[in-house]
Amino acid sequence: MKQTSHVLIVGAGIAGCAAAIALADRGLRVTLVEKQAEWRFQSSGIFIYGNGLEALRRVGVLPGILAAGFAIEDGRNVYLDHQGAPIVDVFYPRFSGGAAPIVGIKRSEMHRVLAARLGALGVEIRLATTVAAIDAPGDAAHADIRFSDGTQQRFDLVVGADGIRSQVREAVAGAGALMPRYTGFGVWRSVHERPRDMNAKVMMMGVGKRLGIMPIGDDRLYLFGTVSEPAGRWYPKESWPERMRERFAEFAGPARTFLAQLGAHSEVLYTAVEEVQAPLPWHAGRVLLIGDAAHASTPFMGQGGAMAVEDAVVLADMLAAHGISQAVLRAFGERRFPVCRFVQDASRKVGETGAVEDAASCARRNAAMRDGAQRQVDAFYGELRALQTL
Repeated sequence: MKQTSHVLIVGAGIAGCAAAIALADRGLRVTLVEKQAEWRFQSSGIFIYGNGLEALRRVGVLPGILAAGFAIEDGRNVYLDHQGAPIVDVFYPRFSGGAAPIVGIKRSEMHRVLAARLGALGVEIRLATTVAAIDAPGDAAHADIRFSDGTQQRFDLVVGADGIRSQVREAVAGAGALMPRYTGFGVWRSVHERPRDMNAKVMMMGVGKRLGIMPIGDDRLYLFGTVSEPAGRWYPKESWPERMRERFAEFAGPARTFLAQLGAHSEVLYTAVEEVQAPLPWHAGRVLLIGDAAHASTPFMGQGGAMAVEDAVVLADMLAAHGISQAVLRAFGERRFPVCRFVQDASRKVGETGAVEDAASCARRNAAMRDGAQRQVDAFYGELRALQTL
């Protein structure tokens, strides 16, 4: 590939940072633009399973992620009912890179690690900048960009990694197309001090609700809970601690202490869960979508970040091997589409099944989990591995 190929990446979230690192590491000139005026990212946590950790290894940031996060070396996920009674322990697989099966990390720490790698590679970063206009004729070998500050520049490729409300998506799918779809769920997250004995991922299964506990560092953990919420429902930020405490008031066991801690001083985040399922092609001319801009998912399988980093690795490998062309961009979408759709469908099914539960069905669910939860995890990752090798 030409050393002079110049790629614009729009959005400095997980997908954009990972893509910028992977492409710059393979010799491309990269410009990364981000609408925020400074590096500020959600303060809650994220957990990354083995496939995502393998992708981060290939991006070259895994040592920093492991140093900043909390590794669950045996991959154990403890399932409890909402009162804290044991259901079953499930063990997640370790992938080929040899990292732990699960790592929890604060999102701001993950971005700090990514930003440090961007700096080491000398990637050009333009903050407080958005794309005002894209001119990318289908038969052209470039895209002309006008930025929000009035400047204009030509690029060999534009990568839209600007999230679920992607502006770049219009250049691929057309104005007003592919708006995010509300899934009926809200996600509540909070950050707390980690007791020394809290060293596994815990998932508490309620009636139509899930509440998880995940270590994200030597001294921190985070709670993450999903619950049905009416469409259009929003809560003032100052009410989030109280609302989260109310939403999960029936949860006891290890969650009770952390829920009781929620107050005005707490780090709490509420997000309405939306999906994007962009059909192929994920490109138009020299403009390509990756990450949530193409395939935002529900959180029930914990794979959103992993899919974003995998996109970055696959794209970088394909461009390094074959150069930038319509055929390569088309092949990228065709390779990633079945993987991301599989994850989206599996995650949505888990969420929708949980939303219609009652007490009796929960008892049946718990019994079925004792018998088959490990098989389901193994089957999911077996299918995921198979799709990734296609």
